[in-house]
Amino acid sequence: MTSIVKLVQGSPEWHAHRAQYRNASETAAVLGQSPWVTPYQLWQLRTGRTQQQTTAPMAHGTAMEPVARAAYEQLTGHVMQPLVLVDGDYSASLDGMTLDRQLILEVKCPYKGKGSELWQAAEAGEVPDHYRWQVQHQLMVSGAEQAHLYVHDGTEGILLDVPTEPDTWNQIYEAWDRFMQHMKNDTPPPLTDKDTVIRSDPAWRQAAEAYAKLKRDIDLMDAQLDEAKSKLVKLATHPSESGCGVSVTRFWRTGNVDYKRVHALQGVDLEQYRGKAREDVRVTVK
Repeated sequence: MTSIVKLVQGSPEWHAHRAQYRNASETAAVLGQSPWVTPYQLWQLRTGRTQQQTTAPMAHGTAMEPVARAAYEQLTGHVMQPLVLVDGDYSASLDGMTLDRQLILEVKCPYKGKGSELWQAAEAGEVPDHYRWQVQHQLMVSGAEQAHLYVHDGTEGILLDVPTEPDTWNQIYEAWDRFMQHMKNDTPPPLTDKDTVIRSDPAWRQAAEAYAKLKRDIDLMDAQLDEAKSKLVKLATHPSESGCGVSVTRFWRTGNVDYKRVHALQGVDLEQYRGKAREDVRVTVK
């Protein structure tokens, strides 16, 4: 059942609230549809491994939201009340909702105004997928029958209707369930192509070329070392032989336990005994 949470959007209490819920503004990222945040990056934010940075476009959008909402109200005659709603584990911070709760509003104030991709899409009557998922989440939580996306450049605005699509809501539920499992297990979602930043600056090039050369040299030396070791092993005919500063010793190592063959562990969730995840680094030469 949907309930109203009395919070001022942007306040410390609001941020603390968001940390406990599945939020509409994060749904596109969870689905891998956000142009700015990947599932991995959202996981880093939600687990406290990184901190949210307020960018100039974000600050602009926050500052212009009241102006845009007033322009929307003048245009449509609707009185829109900003609200924070909760339904179970899901939360939605609405830029506006009518008193009868049948219409919700999502305001966007692009930093580049009419020069932005969002404005161009709105002029063409298109709702970008990442905003479409955000609004569907809001409709799902609010129970409203209709949603408007209002794109405002500070002077003019474009109003788009976003139809309710209940058939898509299961995708939101399933994506959030998968993401929250990563949160529970403290294991990151898989990296995507968007997680890779292409570097060609001089500092990176110098370090990369130095590493690649050393890696090639080491690989060559490893091959030579393996060949020399093989010759020594073939020459050694006793369990332990030594000479000229080198020893060759044969010994027995116990095998690893195949836990899948331990009947007492069948059906036991071993994940609960796994240690906390830690970040590791892999450097690969292509």
